[in-house]
Amino acid sequence: MKLPLRYAIGLLAAPLPILALAVVPAHAATPFGQAGVSLRGDVVPAVAQATRTGAVAANQSIAVTVSLAVRDQAGLQTFLQQVADPASAQYKHYLTVKQFAQRFGATQDSIAQVTAYLAGHGLAVGKVAANGLTLTAHGSAAQVQKAFGTTIATYRDASGKRSFYANTNAPVLPEAIASAVADVSGLSDYAVSHQDAVKAPATRPAASPKASVAGFTPTQIRSGYNLTGPIASGYTGAGKTVALEEFSAFTQSDVTTYDKKFSLTPSTPVVVKSDGGTTDTSGEDEVELDIEVVQAIAPGATIKVYEAPNSDAGEAAVYAQLVSDDVPIISTSWGQDEAAETASNRVALNTDFQEAAAQGQSIYAASGDSGSDDAGNGGTSVDFPASDPYVTGAGGTTLKLASSGAWSSEKAWSDSGGGISSYFATPSFQTSVNSGSYRDVPDVAADANPSTGWAIYTEGAWAEYGGTSAAAPNWAAFTAIYDDEAAALNKPALGFANASIYTLAESANYKSAFHDVTSGSNGAYSAGTGYDKVTGWGSYNGANFLSDELG
Repeated sequence: MKLPLRYAIGLLAAPLPILALAVVPAHAATPFGQAGVSLRGDVVPAVAQATRTGAVAANQSIAVTVSLAVRDQAGLQTFLQQVADPASAQYKHYLTVKQFAQRFGATQDSIAQVTAYLAGHGLAVGKVAANGLTLTAHGSAAQVQKAFGTTIATYRDASGKRSFYANTNAPVLPEAIASAVADVSGLSDYAVSHQDAVKAPATRPAASPKASVAGFTPTQIRSGYNLTGPIASGYTGAGKTVALEEFSAFTQSDVTTYDKKFSLTPSTPVVVKSDGGTTDTSGEDEVELDIEVVQAIAPGATIKVYEAPNSDAGEAAVYAQLVSDDVPIISTSWGQDEAAETASNRVALNTDFQEAAAQGQSIYAASGDSGSDDAGNGGTSVDFPASDPYVTGAGGTTLKLASSGAWSSEKAWSDSGGGISSYFATPSFQTSVNSGSYRDVPDVAADANPSTGWAIYTEGAWAEYGGTSAAAPNWAAFTAIYDDEAAALNKPALGFANASIYTLAESANYKSAFHDVTSGSNGAYSAGTGYDKVTGWGSYNGANFLSDELG
């Protein structure tokens, strides 16, 4: 799910999982005869199915994002175990960004060596991210190719519809600094993410802003997920920030029209540009869906829209900025099949997600809208980053409300992404429901069927939208309400969401705090009692969840 389309833990007995496959440096020679170390797994998989058409111009400007290796990985794993363990004195005693950088960021010596090497090849090197693990640089194609010992060629993908450039071989770095570098992004401009927003079939005439609209309204969703009471009590997410990770720009006037229709008075979303931001609007409906879902459920929350180019460099840069900015709640509705991500990029992003868990950030990601076949190749596969164990994957349901507006029933949405990861080991928090070797996805779910979707105003018209793109911001908005009430009660924020979600789900309060989805399937997997690979633990029962967790 990374094409130019739109688109939670009990007592830990062992350290949280790491990647089943990691980047392994290997001695190699560069195309220019220089001895060095090759960073395996750093060639975009699309190259294998594409046709090479030429070479990039030597003077073409190319920007790269260099992800540095974490310091003391074993120590980080130990800390993550303790901070997520209710029995530990460190439980939910999270680190600040500065503390994380001091304990686990790259050393100043490593940063200086990598910076000097890049500058020595004529690249302009930017500031190191606050977490001490990411830096950016740019230069001509000739300079970049020489610095990373690779050739950058032009390609046309297998469909013949898209052209892109990419490195032909893994980057090669001098042995003295290779161990300090986990990933080099930007050697390819292949679009990496697609969105998971799904528009309902056009079975009804297009509605004007003043007409009645198809789809759930904020009032209906709040009632359906039992949030009317908490919101009436003043818990609206006020003072909390929800970050939306996006690869497209949006139109504020569309959001304003939505707010006026439903008498919402939220603050105006703040745009934060990562890696230069983006002028692409092909995913405008995705961004506006995300914003409007959050405003509908948590109207008091501050929304920051992090916009980045739809590329591996943009992806690496935006997640590095999100963890460096320490935004407490993050939602992303963009992703791709795990195998479409380079191995080194998965390692680098997994480090960012570990940092988020260490800092107490809640990250939700759409689990995809292709059922159990995320790759679309007839097999079973899951979506990244929802498959990362430090991210809470949000699957999809079909929601039915009673005449009173209350929750009536939910069944699994047939296109809800879910299944078994091919790269991430089974996390300790999941061992009670997963006896396999690899992580199961998703963790939770919420309404996603476009036929029982949200009333959204986008691209100048009303439409009914669903997709797991609606489920991820739904959970993020609920977390803002949770954190708002927790602050009022002088209790910890939700933090690393899987830690609280799995503990609560495995307690006597499961049936109270969650709606267990027990029917429906996504192809290879079926929903059932308790946890399943289609809807996870199910959707939240808002007021009960809050009461069970916060008292």
